[in-house]
Amino acid sequence: TRPGRAASGTRGRLRDTPRVRLILYTGKGGVGKTTSAAATAAWAAETGRRTLVASADAAHSLGDVFGAEGALGGTPVSLAPNLDAVELDPRIELERHWRRIHGYLVSLLRHQGIEEIVADELALLPGAEEITTLLAVRRMAEAGDYDLVIVDCAPTGSALRLMTAPEVVRGALRWLLRIQRGIASVATPIARGLVAIPLPEAAVFREAEELLYRQLRDLRAWLVREETHVRLVATPERLATEEALRTHTDLALFELPCDAVVMNRLLPESASQEPFFRDWARSEAEHLAALREAVAPLPVLEAPLREDEVIGVEALAAHGRELFGDTAPDAILCHSPGLRFEATASGASVHVPLPHVSAADLDVLKLDGEIVLRTPGRRRALPLPRHFAALDLVRAKLDGGTLRLDLAPPTNDDTAAPS
Repeated sequence: TRPGRAASGTRGRLRDTPRVRLILYTGKGGVGKTTSAAATAAWAAETGRRTLVASADAAHSLGDVFGAEGALGGTPVSLAPNLDAVELDPRIELERHWRRIHGYLVSLLRHQGIEEIVADELALLPGAEEITTLLAVRRMAEAGDYDLVIVDCAPTGSALRLMTAPEVVRGALRWLLRIQRGIASVATPIARGLVAIPLPEAAVFREAEELLYRQLRDLRAWLVREETHVRLVATPERLATEEALRTHTDLALFELPCDAVVMNRLLPESASQEPFFRDWARSEAEHLAALREAVAPLPVLEAPLREDEVIGVEALAAHGRELFGDTAPDAILCHSPGLRFEATASGASVHVPLPHVSAADLDVLKLDGEIVLRTPGRRRALPLPRHFAALDLVRAKLDGGTLRLDLAPPTNDDTAAPS
């Protein structure tokens, strides 16, 4: 397959989309994810799509790639016709959405004798900065100014925290709201005079409930909708490709759809014929073939190693044109199978896509109305539909990258266990 063409999967052409298309780019540090995100945005803008590219990486390099050092901030800046860019500051967004919750937790920690600067850091709930970043992206996407929003995520570990944060933070907020129920009977003016620790105001819980029951629920739905996809970026090296495969597994575990892999910095065909580069080219071909086989049916987009850095809108658009060929940069490049529940004659079954995982590395447990899945790097509690929640887990089988869980009505045999 020539550079810039999809190696496999479903291809599409530019079309009008009724809702904003969202594409998130991530990969191991140093593989060129920022360049890939910016090139996609620049080429999409040139083809007429109103495009916003946002950096969610704390170590912003988006402005550097566009040759606009110091010009980008928390408000979208126009870089070319149809092309805006923004570098989000999670601290500013945190103040917008979490001011009361964060302020209360800081006061609670300060009461325990912790210094203010340290308390300010410790008071961040797990995933708070990631959530506020996503809320900012969603707010800009839904303003109606864009057809396509591209997010340049941090390297994979931080990016996965970003994309899975809605579920993680909901758990933390449930814990906070349980505190409310525990102190509701004493949180009166009299009780406040008797209780030593600071008690939260009602506004703290209103803010927590708003986040928990509306914004996080809507944010989760926004990330798993049909118009949202993650694209993984790798280079033809063992560590980078292994990282891409692990990330693909983690994305599947949380039902975050992936529609393509970008393989960056491949030797041009002319260089691969030179004696000095023959072994290098052979190694690259092996990594590329192995990745293509492992992620099928996802397409693998190929980008050649450049003589110089790709800097500026014009150079990025040219890079994007070569990367996508005649495929629209905002097209859905592959429809991956998703989580599926179905009723069976004996009860029910749950089908969970889990590529690149072995049975020995997977733990499965049914706990109340949830299935708890644990891989070497991640854990997820999967809520069951109400009419499946009372069933017992009788079998778990991993086959061809899909985990099948069979559920059946409870029996009196306490020794029964999943196989």
